[in-house]
Parts: sequence; structure tokens; C-alpha cells
Amino acid sequence: MTKLALELADSFKAVGVTTVYGNPIDVDGEKLVPVALAWYGFGAGEAEGEGDASSATMHGNGAGSGAGGGGFAMPIGAYIKTREGLRFEPNIVSLVAIGIPFVWVVGKALSLIIRALKK
Repeated sequence: MTKLALELADSFKAVGVTTVYGNPIDVDGEKLVPVALAWYGFGAGEAEGEGDASSATMHGNGAGSGAGGGGFAMPIGAYIKTREGLRFEPNIVSLVAIGIPFVWVVGKALSLIIRALKK
């Protein structure tokens, strides 16, 4: 089963930059590169028991476990190249969606710190 996990890790080595930055697109004479916030994870499985994995699970004399994976990507904006230069245009809706949980966590942490300092 160790080989499966290593094969999955090898297949995801080059995913980083291509997941975050999309292919350049030409829109009305301006080139733009989409940018996203992305993360992913994956898992593997294992069988325990007598014999190999397939016989252990088919004959009921072993136990097994497994896991899955998934990912998430949120577009946060685009780099736009014009005659004047390069600039970043944020996706306001995505930034608000990311910002709300962040502000809540910071507020909660500050309230706990202030409460601890008062005691």
C-alpha cells in the first residue's frame, strides 16, 4: 500500500503552480492570468489479515481501512497585463468569503486574550 501513496504523491508534485495560476487568456487585447486560492488532500487504504489484501477482505478473515481525498479552489482575482503595465484585479466576492471567517477567528482570539489578561 505504501507504493500507492508514493504514486499519488508523485502525480501531485507539479499541481501547485498550475492549480493557483491559470493559463493566460487574451480578452479585448489585454492578457490576464486567473489566480486562485487552492488546497487539496488525499488518502489511501490498507488491508490487514492473512494472505494478501484481496483474499483477506474476500474471505472475511481480515480487516481493512481506507480514506479518500478532495480539494478546493476559490478564484481570488486575475493579473492583467495592459499597455500601461501589470496589475492585480481582485474578485471582491471571493475575498469577502475568505475574509469573513478570518475576521471571526481574529475577533474570537482577541476576545479570549483580553479575557485572560483581565483575570
